[in-house]
Amino acid sequence: MSNRTIGLDDTLYRYLLEVSLREDPLLAELRNQTAAMPEANYQIAPEQGQFMAFLARATGARRYLEIGTFTGYSALVVALALPADGEVIACDLSREWTDIAKAFWKRAGVEDRIRLELRPALETLADLRSRGDEGRFDLAFIDADKTAYPEYYEQCLALLRPGGIVMVDNTLWSGAVADSTDHSADTEAIRAFNRQLQQDDRIDLSLVPIGDGLTLARKRPGTASP
Repeated sequence: MSNRTIGLDDTLYRYLLEVSLREDPLLAELRNQTAAMPEANYQIAPEQGQFMAFLARATGARRYLEIGTFTGYSALVVALALPADGEVIACDLSREWTDIAKAFWKRAGVEDRIRLELRPALETLADLRSRGDEGRFDLAFIDADKTAYPEYYEQCLALLRPGGIVMVDNTLWSGAVADSTDHSADTEAIRAFNRQLQQDDRIDLSLVPIGDGLTLARKRPGTASP
């Protein structure tokens, strides 16, 4: 027994997947295809995807906003968890990566739920706010350039409804955030972002040690738009 989060060696991690993972075969195929790419480390873990889908269903989410789509696994796993009239706004810059995503979205029958925005995400977020979408999203996921996390977070918080959740990936950064000798730009950015959220009284906060660290920030009722 332990009063702290348990570590996962390879054996225990395999056991976790064996007894809990329910991965759609199409998601597994997409994950395996992505694993052969040089950028495979951008792919979220399957148990994290399942957790994100769990949150979507538990919160009754209908509108999901994603910053950083890559080959489409996270958008697909959440889209499959949304109701038939659900909507996903997926932001990315790479046509090459998202062409893979679109092929799998089509095969899964959810392409009509996903709107892909191939341009800087901050432009898309600003457009959503200007057209009156503040407070109209239920769930958001940030998994893009780390130095821009604070900007993405503020925009997503404005677009979320009260009680909505921002999920932020890579907030443990393979342990580098706790390495006092690592002063790379990305590491310092994530450290600063984590400290910022710990002091943010507009949200309820939990940093979950799943994947590379997934921070959950629930927008408290009465929070004014930034």
